[in-house]
Amino acid sequence: MEKKKSILARAVRKFLKEPRTARLTTIGTEGYPHIVPICFSLDGDDIIFGSDDDERKVRNARANPKGAVVIGGEPEQDDAGYMIQGDLVVEADEENSDDEYGDGPKGVIRLKPKKVIRVW
Repeated sequence: MEKKKSILARAVRKFLKEPRTARLTTIGTEGYPHIVPICFSLDGDDIIFGSDDDERKVRNARANPKGAVVIGGEPEQDDAGYMIQGDLVVEADEENSDDEYGDGPKGVIRLKPKKVIRVW
């Protein structure tokens, strides 16, 4: 069985392991980009974002599962920055469904990368 090649190069994966704020873009119902700063983590090649289940970014991802994230690219602090485009999948976050930071159900947006573009 052939091992699947990672879309995230070693340098990109190392870059993404550093604490940074991402800018997640989803597409709203009127066709305009909706961009929000958000924390993230990695799960294999997938980039994971937590959210309350009723937030705009979650509703957008369900309606149009295409999105992108920009991470880094701040000339004062970064040597690089990356835009990662891909498909979005919304999942329930059972682990954090009853935490102290919100009243409603929690969700996870999973970005499955299709293309990585260096932006800085």
